[in-house]
Parts: sequence; structure tokens; C-alpha cells
Amino acid sequence: MSRCLLTVHAHPDDEASKGAGTVAVYHDAGVRTVLVTCTGGEEGDILNPAMDSDEVRANLAEIRRSELDRSAGIIGYDEVVMLGYRDSGMPGSPANNDPRCFASAPLDEAVGRLVEVIRRERPQVIVTYPKEQSGYPHPDHLRVNEISELAFDAAGDPNSYSWAGEAWQPYRLCYVRWSVKRMRATHDKFLELGLESPFSDERMARMLKAEELDAAGDPGRPMIVVDVSDRASITREALLAHATQVDPNSPHWFGLPPEIADRLYPFEEYEVARDLTGADGGGDDLFAGIDVALSGRTHGG
Repeated sequence: MSRCLLTVHAHPDDEASKGAGTVAVYHDAGVRTVLVTCTGGEEGDILNPAMDSDEVRANLAEIRRSELDRSAGIIGYDEVVMLGYRDSGMPGSPANNDPRCFASAPLDEAVGRLVEVIRRERPQVIVTYPKEQSGYPHPDHLRVNEISELAFDAAGDPNSYSWAGEAWQPYRLCYVRWSVKRMRATHDKFLELGLESPFSDERMARMLKAEELDAAGDPGRPMIVVDVSDRASITREALLAHATQVDPNSPHWFGLPPEIADRLYPFEEYEVARDLTGADGGGDDLFAGIDVALSGRTHGG
């Protein structure tokens, strides 16, 4: 049986900043890679001054879809699925009240849409966002976690969403982590080179707090660390495809010379949230133990 990796993201550009190298590694190894983008990113700020115009603002959703397609092509996604919701905007913004937005959509409806994709694509591994998102509590990111958790179980239940296709149970659900280790290494390298770090004292303090929360939360939960050293430039290239959202002069993304940035911390980290393989779920491979699990799988999950 062929392998499939499905990732669930909130907005166009999230697929570039979170786990792009990992997807490229698995795509190049022959794994089918599917991206679910839940919203059109209509509320995104235009962060690149060169793209800030009335025409771009008037057509932002269409432009962001084009950017998404370019980014997905760079990364190596075989399929891009739009879940069909509107960007909910930042917490407390007027966009939160739009009935078309992702965060306001009926939960059962949104889960059903994702279940339909899972049953059609039949992934063994799903990558989504963690439950703990206090550092960036965007309504759409929180909802991504919520529907992914529910759809992981519902997809394998033939009594749930019977209209959405034949039941299929994925084996592993992973949270993509915004690596504190990478941010710390980047901050230190800026200072080592005599450059001003884009990481403020406040942000560094938040990173330290995040490390403490991780350690206190579930120290026994397995972690998977994927070596992306052969695809280290993919994130940079995919980000640059999102010309409205990413300033090519941003010190955060591009302040270090590429040859230094690519070697600095060439790993992407995942927390194993659910594992039905019977393995411990840790190590360096999102699909560890799944070949064995597949050999004993029954039809339909």
C-alpha cells in the first residue's frame, strides 16, 4: 500500500513556514503529499512593501491562492485542497464575526469536510497544529487543531459522516512544532556575527517559557525529529513565493546568509499526539512502524 502524508494548515503561507522541508523529504522519497488549507487568507496583512497597492488589496484572496500554488509546487505537494472557509482574522477583529469565517463555522460541518478529504486520500500520517498555542492564539490555528483531532477519529468510524466515503483510520497524528531550539540557535548566530537579532528580549523570554511548558506538559510524549539538511533551502524558497506575506528583506526570515542559515539547525520537530501503530512513535521518521501496522490492517480501517 502506498504511503500518504496529509498536512492541515490554516492559511496560505503556513505550509511554507511549518514543516516544508519535511514534506519535501517525503515527497522525494515517493510518499504522496497532500495539503489541506482551511482558509483563503483574506485577512492577511500585506507585509511586503513592494506588493502594497490598492489592486493587490482588492484581489488579495485570488493572489494568495496563486502564491499558495507556487509554494506548494516548490515544496512538492501532490495535491492542494482548499477546505473552503474565510480567514477569521486575529482575535478580537471584526472578521471574527463574519459567519463565513472558519472559526464561526459549525464544528460538525468543518470536521465532516476534513473527514471527506482523509477518506479520499487515505493518509497514514496527519500533521496538524498543537493544542497549546498560547504564544499565537489565532482563531484559525486553534480551529485547525480542533477539527484535526476530531477528524482523526471520525474518519475511521463507519458510523460517522457516512456521506463522506468509506471509513479510513490514519495511524499517527503529529503536531508540527515551531522549534525553540532553532530560534535560540538563530538568535545566538546573529549575536556571534555581530548582527542585531530580530528576536527581542521579550520574545526570547516567551521562548524560554515555551520550553518550560513543553517540559512540564508531557515529558514522556514522543518526539520525531526529521533531518531536512538536504532540503534546507525549501522553506526560504517557499516563503518567498508568498510575495504579499513575506518581505524579502525581513531580518527574521532572511537576516542570516543562506549558507549559514541552511546549516544552522537543519531539523524539523514533531510531537506525536496519537499513535495507533503499537510503536513508541519517536525517532526520526513520521512513518516509523507503519509498514508493520499496514501488513495487518483490515479493510476500511
